Amino acid sequence: MFEDGVSNAEIARAVGVCAESVRRWRRMWEQDGASALRRRAATGRPPKLDDTQVETVRAALEQGAQAHGFEADLWTLERVGAVVTRATGVVLSRASVWRLLTGRLGWSLQRPERRAVERNESEIARWIAHEWPRIKKGP
Repeated sequence: MFEDGVSNAEIARAVGVCAESVRRWRRMWEQDGASALRRRAATGRPPKLDDTQVETVRAALEQGAQAHGFEADLWTLERVGAVVTRATGVVLSRASVWRLLTGRLGWSLQRPERRAVERNESEIARWIAHEWPRIKKGP
């Protein structure tokens, strides 16, 4: 559109951006050509863990929490952080552990059901079928 002489306002309407963005793009295009408008890699701080380390952490976490010396087979952010440190030597904040789990590993938050280990489903069904109607009706 720049080569065809289309105005900044027309380009902005056609593309759905503000005219200031188009002016900035035009300046870049005039100075360095079309290659200046290509998408660049995201800037910012590089991740603390590389892809190999993330896979090492995934393998360690898939072994379960008890395999790493924890009493219950339940992962918390603190426990995952400890395993990350043991496996890679990298210390992560709780927020970074959360981003690792949900972003790079694709895991989701799952809370265990609060249910007694001694729970007997067949006894509960029997009680509901026989005892509850008797109690509900009264003597």
